[in-house]
Amino acid sequence: MNKKFIIITGIIICGVLSGGYGIAQNQNVQNYVKPKAQKPAQHDVVINTTSLNIVNNPSKFLNKTVKIQATFDKFSTLGLDYNKALRPSAKYIGILIQRDDITDHNIPLSEMKLFLTKELAEKHIDLDTGDKIEITAQEFSTALNDPWLDVKELTVIKKVAKQEDKEE
Repeated sequence: MNKKFIIITGIIICGVLSGGYGIAQNQNVQNYVKPKAQKPAQHDVVINTTSLNIVNNPSKFLNKTVKIQATFDKFSTLGLDYNKALRPSAKYIGILIQRDDITDHNIPLSEMKLFLTKELAEKHIDLDTGDKIEITAQEFSTALNDPWLDVKELTVIKKVAKQEDKEE
């Protein structure tokens, strides 16, 4: 008989007799090697783009940080608690922005899921429909072929002029 065959057979039998520890343990060590600590990026690359560009090419921006200017529409629960791109409603709130390609009336860009931590949202509780904002966010999913983004920064560029009630 071949010596290699006898040795390999002996190793397998020893592994089986010891509860599969021999070979299985070595495989587990290989599979569960502690990942090396990654150095934080010194300068995150931020891509300046438009909301419609992200919606039309969601996979292009996956795991990337983007910056867009938009018109705030409203706070929303759209997309929260969806298992495939989970952002729990206990910790997050969504926002909707208006479509850039429609200017004669307001239509929310519901294809883009934007999430803010509740702490960040509380800082911007005074946002009104029509306010111009700048958002820096990271796309974390393309579930349903839509972009799902975590908002890291939100800056109000211009507040909409409030119409005061006119007395007749």
